[in-house]
Amino acid sequence: MIEFDGDALALAPRLIGMTLLVDGVGGVIVETEAYRRDDPASHSFAGPTPRNAAMFGPPFHAYVYRSYGLHWCFNIVAQGHGAVLVRALAPLAGLERMVARRGGAARLCSGPGRLTQALALTGALDGAPLDRPPFEWREREGTPDIVAGPRIGITKAVDAPWRFGLRGSPFLSRRFA
Repeated sequence: MIEFDGDALALAPRLIGMTLLVDGVGGVIVETEAYRRDDPASHSFAGPTPRNAAMFGPPFHAYVYRSYGLHWCFNIVAQGHGAVLVRALAPLAGLERMVARRGGAARLCSGPGRLTQALALTGALDGAPLDRPPFEWREREGTPDIVAGPRIGITKAVDAPWRFGLRGSPFLSRRFA
């Protein structure tokens, strides 16, 4: 069994290099962002709401929400009511299905909205346990070379270096400085 213990800051780099499959479609996680309960940029900062209810449930469940009413974002609930946003992955399995869902192969899973579209992750999976189908996890091989930097697309706590990525990956949503 793969260990997913820890708060968001411990879990976010731990996910880099792991393989995530959803109904057999997916790849290697290459970019994540951590959000803790005491972080003003976190959806859980102000307390429970219907939208963020999954963040106040058990760890290692999905927190899936709409960003600006346009794109789904997929998060992994961590201990302490935090979450890790999965920002990008290197596509490996089910490429034809991903391309069909995205309408092309450009930047297939580079960015949270593209990733959820390629993997067909929607609000229907909000709160779902991540240790059961349609989810499948594979442990990373070796120790990845991880880089950290500021998160993307937020207006609060913008300088926190809580974005993690696989150094040199061409699949990142945005390069690290």
